[in-house]
Amino acid sequence: MNAQDIHAMIKRAEEDCKNVFSALEENEMLQTKRVLSAFQDESVAARHFAPSTGYGYDDIGRDTLERIFASLFGAESAIVRPHIVSGTAALSLCLFGLLLPGDHLLSATGTPYDTMQTVIGLTGNGVGSLKEMGIEYSQVEMTEDGRLDTAGVLAAIRENTKVVMIQRSRGYAWRASLTPDDMQELIHAIHRQHPHVFVMVDNCYGEFICHNEPTHVGADVVVGSLIKNLGGGLAPTGGYLCGTQKAIERIETRLTAPGIGREEGSYAASYRPFYQGLFMAPHVVTQALKTATLAARVFELLGMKSTPAYDAPRSDIIQAIQMNDPDRLIAFCQGIQAASPIDANAVPEPWDMPGYTDQVIMAAGTFVSGASIELSADAPMRAPFIAYLQGGLTYIHGKLALERSLSLMVERNLI
Repeated sequence: MNAQDIHAMIKRAEEDCKNVFSALEENEMLQTKRVLSAFQDESVAARHFAPSTGYGYDDIGRDTLERIFASLFGAESAIVRPHIVSGTAALSLCLFGLLLPGDHLLSATGTPYDTMQTVIGLTGNGVGSLKEMGIEYSQVEMTEDGRLDTAGVLAAIRENTKVVMIQRSRGYAWRASLTPDDMQELIHAIHRQHPHVFVMVDNCYGEFICHNEPTHVGADVVVGSLIKNLGGGLAPTGGYLCGTQKAIERIETRLTAPGIGREEGSYAASYRPFYQGLFMAPHVVTQALKTATLAARVFELLGMKSTPAYDAPRSDIIQAIQMNDPDRLIAFCQGIQAASPIDANAVPEPWDMPGYTDQVIMAAGTFVSGASIELSADAPMRAPFIAYLQGGLTYIHGKLALERSLSLMVERNLI
């Protein structure tokens, strides 16, 4: 295979993806209309971009942005803050807000993402974890065909169960991500039989992909990062939580302090990137989905397994590709890095990353450090050596990066 062959294969893959791209663009139109309506309903103006200092009382930019998020998610209330440093931090905030010593946390999607395992206390030294706080944990595996086991979850709920956690995205697992509709039966069943239980959804990587969000089908709270989908590639940091008033009122006491909650929290920089990023998010998410779709088709043409298939329904921006070879996986990630606008000269290697049980390789030449709505690829170094590709501010960049990765694999006689 040479450069001409690679170019021809990508061109063929693009032709195969035309109908999928058209459907993605239709969803972009729907989501953009929703965002526009939310902005217009709140009469967003330049005054909402003014910074605040000190305690941040009556910060109009902050409070309006939180109302917009709540509206988009069909939720009663929201927390949207630059002070939340990551998706894991937002999830941790949620769990420590909803759970008390002696309570039970139940995962409905098996073992959670690696960094959440340290929050729970399954890995790491346990300092500051839910386990150290006396909170019990158990999990129910998904069915063999990748569905939520409603009967199994209901049977596993205990008298002291307070939160059932659903991870929407695949994380570092070889399974399909979940749509809000996939969650609806379980959420409704929990609320019918155990009305005291909160259903929390880790919504990372999934926003603006389906016609609805987990809160639209009854989730008590959804949680995510602003340097993923909803930041639109412009938000410099931050996280969000949207949900019922009851859930958010508990969580906000851990955000600041009991009796203060969301009333405080200044931001001396402007909220403009958060507003503008949210406005751009439907378009940027579509660019990321088109990149993932193309990648799936290219590697299918090469005879490799990928999930989801290029023409399958999607619920997150992640494309998982089985490389089946550590050198091929490393070459793929290094190619993505080499095609990046930032730090293209860096050469990623597997390393012992905090919060992970295996060595991890990460390629992310991003304008916002670690922003996975920008084109990036990462993977734990364990068989079958699955590459997890996500993001892409523009489809053209994603296409060029795929070409660079394939060229590097060819140079090293890996394909």
